[in-house]
Amino acid sequence: MPSQSEKLGLIAGNGKFPFLVLDAARAQGYEVVVAAIKEETFPEIESHGAASVHWLSLGELSKLIDTFHGEGVRRAMMAGQVKHKQIFSSIRPDLRLAKLLLSLATRNTDSLLGAIAKVLSEEGIKLENSTWLLEPLLVKPGILSQRTPNEQERRNIEYGRAIALQVAQYDIGQTVVIAESACIAVEAMEGTDATIERAGAILRSLHGNASTLSRALTVVKIAKPNQDMRFDVPVIGVKTIQVMQSAAASCLAVDAGKCLLLDGDAVIQAANAASVAILAE
Repeated sequence: MPSQSEKLGLIAGNGKFPFLVLDAARAQGYEVVVAAIKEETFPEIESHGAASVHWLSLGELSKLIDTFHGEGVRRAMMAGQVKHKQIFSSIRPDLRLAKLLLSLATRNTDSLLGAIAKVLSEEGIKLENSTWLLEPLLVKPGILSQRTPNEQERRNIEYGRAIALQVAQYDIGQTVVIAESACIAVEAMEGTDATIERAGAILRSLHGNASTLSRALTVVKIAKPNQDMRFDVPVIGVKTIQVMQSAAASCLAVDAGKCLLLDGDAVIQAANAASVAILAE
């Protein structure tokens, strides 16, 4: 349990993830100071029981540090998506972040967020794993759905994992979409949902030209090799299943112990209703 009135900083992106962290932290007795990203965070965060909410734009690294120092925050977490294309297109860096960007050898999210974590540490603010308070939501190994992946889907998973591992090690993306051991789409800056939608559109266009490929897509979403659990942790929610259903994707494979099931049992219920098989291994 935290010491009396210990404050925890929460750097909140979009989606439900920050709300889950906020609830879990409050349940364990933390006062939560939210640094909400203007371009990403849902406005409902204002009324979700945080001790305080401070709105910052992407790029305001000095303001983030000053906010946490002013609130007495010494431990913080990142939770919620910040779209990769936002980071590299919408960002207006302050002087501190501009210097940090110039120092990076590569301009991927791992290097940028890792550098920010280092700066926070130098300022006396420790960045905890984003799953630290949400261990029960990490996916357990096994078949999570009523339907078991069929033989073709298992071949897709095996092939997809091999490709995804190669892509993920370069921090390009964490998701690939496969049909009959052919790679239909690879995630880059657009994000997982857009990748699945693109795969569905590609396959629909191929079938308009008498394609021999099956319409059934398999989505493989993995953690990066040496995944830094402080940020960019793979997550799946009900929306993932809805997007898969629209794209005619019938199977989802994820990494056990390294992927968060954001909506809990609702994800499994949605998958069962859509006859989507989910395998964690």
